Amino acid sequence: QVRLVESGGGLVQAGGSLRLSCAGSGLTFNRYGVGWFRQVADKEREFVSVYKGGSRYYADSVKGRFTISRDNAKNMVFLQMDSLRPEDTAVYYCAAGNVITSSLTSANMYAYWGQGTQVTVSS
Repeated sequence: QVRLVESGGGLVQAGGSLRLSCAGSGLTFNRYGVGWFRQVADKEREFVSVYKGGSRYYADSVKGRFTISRDNAKNMVFLQMDSLRPEDTAVYYCAAGNVITSSLTSANMYAYWGQGTQVTVSS
């Protein structure tokens, strides 16, 4: 049984930092694209970042501020979020799947999801 568990969300002031963690079981992260999406109420889930095949991909809105990393030994993925803005406020989800590069920003490509962790950035 595949399970993804996120942690590290919370409340932070604008300009601050948070580090999200995603621990996986039942699958080997380095064989999948593993990354992060976020969602606010009444909006579609939005691609944030993914680590696939040794490469890192980022949404334009977070490029230069967020950094994705992976610990293969621990089967974990991390998202370091710096220079946070109020518009980064969302529920952040860890996701994994057999994604192809041309479609890695599509939530439909990811078969496995965590329960989400809330990130709130105050102005």
